[in-house]
Amino acid sequence: MTNFLLAAAEEEVHEIVAGTGGFFGEYAWIMLVLPWIAVLGIIFFGKRMKYLGAEIAIAMLAFNTIWSTILFVLNITKGVVYEGAVVIAEIGSDLVFELGWVVDGLSIMMYFVVSFVGLVIFIYAVGYMEGDVRVTWFFAAFTIFAGSMLVLVGAPNLVQLIIGWEGVGLASYLLIGHYWEKKENSSAGMKAFYTNKVADVGLIIGAIMVGATLGTFRFSELSRAAVEHADDLALVAGMIGALLFFGAMGKSAQFPFHIWLPDAMAGPTPVSALMHAATMVTAGVYLMARTFPLYQNLAEDIRPWMVAIGAITLFAMGLLALVANDIKKVLAYSTVSQLGYMMTAVAAGGYTAGVFHLFTHAFFKALLFLGAGSVIHAVHSNNMSDMGGLRKVMPRTYWTFLIGSLALAGILPFAGFWSKDEILVTLGHEGYTAVMWIAIAGAFVTAFYMTRAVTLTFWGTYKGHGHPHESKPIMTVPLITLAVPAAIIGLLNIPGVEFGNTGNFTTWLGMREVVMGDHHASAPDWGMAAIGLGAAVLGILAGLALYARDRATQQERDEFEIPVLYPLLRRKYYMDDAALGLVWLIKAPFANAINWINDYIIDGMVNTVGFVTSGLAHLVYGGLDQRGIDLGFNAMAYGSGGSGERLRRLQTGQLQQYASVFVGAAVMFVIGFVLFR
Repeated sequence: MTNFLLAAAEEEVHEIVAGTGGFFGEYAWIMLVLPWIAVLGIIFFGKRMKYLGAEIAIAMLAFNTIWSTILFVLNITKGVVYEGAVVIAEIGSDLVFELGWVVDGLSIMMYFVVSFVGLVIFIYAVGYMEGDVRVTWFFAAFTIFAGSMLVLVGAPNLVQLIIGWEGVGLASYLLIGHYWEKKENSSAGMKAFYTNKVADVGLIIGAIMVGATLGTFRFSELSRAAVEHADDLALVAGMIGALLFFGAMGKSAQFPFHIWLPDAMAGPTPVSALMHAATMVTAGVYLMARTFPLYQNLAEDIRPWMVAIGAITLFAMGLLALVANDIKKVLAYSTVSQLGYMMTAVAAGGYTAGVFHLFTHAFFKALLFLGAGSVIHAVHSNNMSDMGGLRKVMPRTYWTFLIGSLALAGILPFAGFWSKDEILVTLGHEGYTAVMWIAIAGAFVTAFYMTRAVTLTFWGTYKGHGHPHESKPIMTVPLITLAVPAAIIGLLNIPGVEFGNTGNFTTWLGMREVVMGDHHASAPDWGMAAIGLGAAVLGILAGLALYARDRATQQERDEFEIPVLYPLLRRKYYMDDAALGLVWLIKAPFANAINWINDYIIDGMVNTVGFVTSGLAHLVYGGLDQRGIDLGFNAMAYGSGGSGERLRRLQTGQLQQYASVFVGAAVMFVIGFVLFR
């Protein structure tokens, strides 16, 4: 057993007693490596297989699910904290670049979520992607997506986290633009990629500052330095915290970087499910949770700003779902709102509250997206105006979607009730009373737009074309599988309720290299629970009053309008317009400047070099080569040719002539010898 003895935020001394996890902790790196082997297998052998490579990806995630489940159980029963690393390179005399794996309460939870939810979504995707033009490529990129997230959550240091972070971004670009033949789809992929690149600048600079300040990129050393209030870190903690949060804002779609996420619905629905439930968008919240000791102990001054951004995100972005007609975009705006809840909780000091909502949200949001995909698969449209009455012909999809909606709305006893209630309690305890009431209002909005989505999609009469039908078992069984945890998994963290000697989710999540020091209620706050539940019930009742009655057309059912607000929401607060305008303002002068530089500087330099080169070429060719070297060789050749021509005439072939010349030459030689001796 390993003991970790460190001071908590309240200056009390705590002891975390945990093991290494034995074989499963020490070899957990296999879970991080296996997806990349699977990618190679899919690329080389996928097209020869029955399901075009999906078998390899599913087998990999099944293996990782079993491994992560064992770690989850070990962490519950004994506690697991382990960190391994391999030195790849040294930077200077002290700074090293390492790749490794960390196994603790936070990473184990994420290993399980990514692997289990990913496994269910991959199985579902086999049915959903049947007949697609690029199935093998899809599963290869999909496996990169899951594999990059595992590299990210298993990272013991910021450098490896950035590698996984960028891998997730690359995979999202490929998958969002999967149907690249349509310009809007490829544009959506680029929008997601570029928006995140802007935010990633903050993460990278923040990581560089951590390495320069501490001489290491390790999260464990960063946490220890933060808990111990190290002087060198204290000087730059605020700046580092702000930069890391800036990076997290992009991945987790916080205002104003949220603009990329709704457009990301251009990709296949399984991509939306994995992205919104277990991978990309949770990466920013995970980063804040992994670096939580920094914000809890040193970077406290920026936390109110983080809370404010999270509050804007959870409420204002949730309102956008009220006017969305695309069922996937309703869920996308919902995800943005729920990410706001998570980020607000962590920023306010609720490490457990924020991460627990990430945990429960993974199950019911994956369920909702897969349910939406089942509907889209049946009616061949994303728009709720083409739906209605589907509960009669798609009962399994309807009931599971309803469970996911109740969990998202925070209805007792479904999962979302317990995790969202803990966020409300945390906000009240930390003194963010105004934000708490904004979050309660957000609960009303969530319940309202999900009621609208359920009624417009499943109630009334069918408004579309064709003959919708229930999806095949390979798509509905995953829905049922996810509906179970969406209904009951919130029971794992009821305040004050422990499972024997193992504690509850709070205890398990707290198995880390340092004590988190966040507030934990000793019993449920039933008063706050009643307020949050009441807001959700009122949202459902308002939604039923407005949308339950059937009409001749879906547009008539959805005619409710709040003047000024709804037109503003349809324009998305003009945020997309502002972003495009900003891009144009930057791009137009920049493009003109580049064009001027190209025409007058680069082209001028190139043309000058060309002119000089041409002149030199004429000089070398016409003067030196033609009139010098060639002239000399030609003169020599001419002289040799003339001499040869004259000498040739001596060769007559007449022996008498040759004898006469020989005798004459001999006589002349003798005479000369006598005369000049």
